[in-house]
Amino acid sequence: MTTAIMSKKQDKKDRKAKVSMAAKHDRHVLYQESVQCVEAEIDFVDETFKDLRGRHAELIREDFCGTCNTSCEWTRRRPTNRAICVDFDAEVLEWGRKNNISILPEAAQNRLTVVQDDVLTVRTDPVDAVLAMNFSYFCFKTRDQLRAYFKGVRDSLIDDGILFMDCYGGYEACQDIVEERKIDRKFKYVWEQDDFDPISNTLRCYIHFNFKDGSKMKRAFSYEWRMWSLPEIRELLAEAGFSRSTVYWEGAEEDSEEGNGVFEPVDRTENDPSWVAYIVAER
Repeated sequence: MTTAIMSKKQDKKDRKAKVSMAAKHDRHVLYQESVQCVEAEIDFVDETFKDLRGRHAELIREDFCGTCNTSCEWTRRRPTNRAICVDFDAEVLEWGRKNNISILPEAAQNRLTVVQDDVLTVRTDPVDAVLAMNFSYFCFKTRDQLRAYFKGVRDSLIDDGILFMDCYGGYEACQDIVEERKIDRKFKYVWEQDDFDPISNTLRCYIHFNFKDGSKMKRAFSYEWRMWSLPEIRELLAEAGFSRSTVYWEGAEEDSEEGNGVFEPVDRTENDPSWVAYIVAER
């Protein structure tokens, strides 16, 4: 074997060896592993709807659905569960079809409908519940926009339907910070709040992923949101015609005061530097 051929083979080996961990990973997989906990989310929706209505919800609509991960979990729960997934991003919807929906049992796949459309204008069959999770509705930056979204959601619900949203805040939410969290010893999830404008309440933030070999997936996800407060959201829900909205606050572990994953309805609570809550709006 000539020296030239040996050199080419070695170059190929070197190139393969130099492929970073960041280059090998899929940002959507990393997001699902580090940000979403669809099992707990669906537990809350399922149990809260049953508590409020005395029956199980069957048909939900997942707005800003992204990879349809939450809807897939919903259809897995019971053979009567159906879901409509709505998002305007064709690329992420296609990823969800290939990687999440395709691995469901065929019967469950048939109970899930994907709609590429704008959540502000989409029209679907009346549903028991609409889910707007991961703070995605923060993309609406004016009261008129958010009120219009809530009105559209209300019109899409059955007579006693419910809108489920999450929300986050606290005084740390308005600070320029970088937080890291290890995910199963495989990689680090990095949340960066890059810039906050107190005049418009606009926050620019990013998600990065760091790996053991030192490689990084910078700005895997980027967001520019208006930081809506709980009173603003609840006022706009009322203006949109919802009969009642309730804040569900997370409890804390006695020993560490860390969140315990149990959300209960509250009218008043203690201030917290950083919090996540659910808002449950009844039609």
